Amino acid sequence: MRFAPEFGTNGRMLDEFDLALLEEVQHDDGRTADQLAERVALSPSAIARRLRRLRGEGWVRRTVALLSPRLTERRLRALVLVQLAEHADQARKAALLRRLDGAPEVQFAYEIAGSHDLVLLLDCADMDDFVATAEGLLAVDSTVRRYESLFVKRELKFAPFVRLSGRRPAY
Repeated sequence: MRFAPEFGTNGRMLDEFDLALLEEVQHDDGRTADQLAERVALSPSAIARRLRRLRGEGWVRRTVALLSPRLTERRLRALVLVQLAEHADQARKAALLRRLDGAPEVQFAYEIAGSHDLVLLLDCADMDDFVATAEGLLAVDSTVRRYESLFVKRELKFAPFVRLSGRRPAY
């Protein structure tokens, strides 16, 4: 097993079947219980019950659809490295993080170690949209010491999946 089991909200541990199901639905949550039963050695009814339980216990936060690059390849995307002010007020930092969380252009935001404090992925319609977003979120905030933008030329891989078991998932 590649992932140590954890306890659920009711004290139940995740077993190998749970981990295999979670791994499978990360890649395609649109498959039926019958289709999943071809990859996980459980009956379709057992799979349906387990998936209901896993969702009910919060192991699946939400289900999303990944759009085709045909819809997204012309958009401007940028990785933005952010340095916060040395003595950033915690309340103002929290307000910045809430604004980032609420901005639809921010696809991900991570607090990181090193010479920068945050890394963001911004998805914008074009350069004008990017400038307005960066200025509205970052440039006007005194908590932000500086930021630098790295523009994405081409997406080579996007795979936001977590490998939970030793099995190879179906792609």
